[in-house]
Amino acid sequence: MSFNTGILRTPDSAFIDLLDYPFEPNYIYLSNPGCIGDGETKLRLHYLDEGDKNSRETILLLHGEPSWSYLYR
Repeated sequence: MSFNTGILRTPDSAFIDLLDYPFEPNYIYLSNPGCIGDGETKLRLHYLDEGDKNSRETILLLHGEPSWSYLYR
């Protein structure tokens, strides 16, 4: 779960079969500008992209640590 870069990541296995959370995971990888860890490790951010893909509207919900998207289900 922990890397020597100072970045913590919960293993994907912790999210298998979550109650009332049928969403497909999506990830974006961002270059780490050196402010955390070794500067080489990419930060993995999770996002949900649900609903009509042709919609002209977007709803953006942000959360902070220690909460996560499970609260919005």
